[in-house]
Amino acid sequence: MHPALWVSKTGLSAQDTNMSTISNNLANVNTTGFKRDRAVFQDLLYQINRQPGGMSTENSELPSGLQLGTGVRVVGTAKQFTQGNLQVTEQPLDMAVNGRGFFQVLLPDGEIAYTRDGQFQLNADGDVVNANGYPLEPNINVPENTTSITVGTDGTVSAVVENQAAPVQLGNVTLVNFVNPQGLMAVGNNLFRETNSSGAPQEGEPGIGGLGTIEQGMTESSNVEVVEELVNMITTQRAYEMNSKVVSTTDQMLQFLSQNVG
Repeated sequence: MHPALWVSKTGLSAQDTNMSTISNNLANVNTTGFKRDRAVFQDLLYQINRQPGGMSTENSELPSGLQLGTGVRVVGTAKQFTQGNLQVTEQPLDMAVNGRGFFQVLLPDGEIAYTRDGQFQLNADGDVVNANGYPLEPNINVPENTTSITVGTDGTVSAVVENQAAPVQLGNVTLVNFVNPQGLMAVGNNLFRETNSSGAPQEGEPGIGGLGTIEQGMTESSNVEVVEELVNMITTQRAYEMNSKVVSTTDQMLQFLSQNVG
């Protein structure tokens, strides 16, 4: 079978995966704290018919070789952890990280997950939890007779309680950072898990040691740029069409041989 068919097949498969990545980015354009993905391509193995630098005679070398590529593949998707726009919500438990860092939430299995989604609420016990009911870590408990909550840029949480003149400090919201955030494993629900590639979480006070500050009453929007994704979609579509054209052209070449040779 003509090798161009298999090469173009890998191109079609790779562009199909790229389109799926773009589609997921666009689907999450309004997802709080979402970070866009970028598909990473690599060329496949080469068939070396003539070795570059090989000896053509006793005293001369080949200036170039004959290397035939076998196609392309998608080897990974890289999360782009650029800052999303901060949107004002005026909700006291909405928090946005302005800079580097992740909130920590405690999963039902006892493991810690990490998120940029700062839309927090209260459960029946007064604990600060995310939309799935997972408590913020370290835990912050708000008294029942609280009239207002204040979260400082350094993560200090205080509340004004009825019949008490001075605000009551409820705890501190800490952030964690990773040497390689792109190595985190996305598990859905706006959550990430630690992996060997990401490195161990480095916990600290917001605003110190390279960590961002916490902005109360705000949320971080998705960092997906719609125009950029649409341009990438057009590019992917054209690349897919060109690879399909190779299949069609190779088929015509084979058809010509089958009809005219023999």
